[in-house]
Amino acid sequence: MTATIRFEAPVVTRGERRIAFLPAEASAALPSRGQVAVEGTLDGRPFEVAVVEPDGLRGHWIDVERLSAGLQGDPAGAPESVTLEFAPAGTWPEPEVPADLQTALDGAPASAATWADITPMARWEWVRWIASTRSPGTRARRVEVGIDKLDRGSRRPCCFDLSSCTDPELAKSGKLAR
Repeated sequence: MTATIRFEAPVVTRGERRIAFLPAEASAALPSRGQVAVEGTLDGRPFEVAVVEPDGLRGHWIDVERLSAGLQGDPAGAPESVTLEFAPAGTWPEPEVPADLQTALDGAPASAATWADITPMARWEWVRWIASTRSPGTRARRVEVGIDKLDRGSRRPCCFDLSSCTDPELAKSGKLAR
């Protein structure tokens, strides 16, 4: 079992999101350079399973705003720093399935059956692979290819570097600006 990871980090704004970068030693303590499901506390307030994201530079970050949205005792204003304490979770939350992928799955029964049979972690990988481009044409092609692969029983997107596939809203060329 992985030990609890505890750290304080400044909260920074990237785009319209408020995030915290994990210190190098906290990131190194995680079991993967890619996404990791964690559970723990934010400023002493418990949260259920959340996903720590890769930054494309062998580190991680977490969306502080999304994490604190449903917590009791939400502090007034936007904090300048947060204290996080967490450990890898035993389960993964379900990803939010983008509308274009859901529409494609709705029209492809064999793909939908594979989708239903894979783990939530694998579903996160498919969603991230499809969403990891800013080009609408590339995204549409990834949905098409993804449906074809799922139809043939593929459980994961091929040749997908989890450590450098971060949120395309915040990253450029797979790397988050520090």
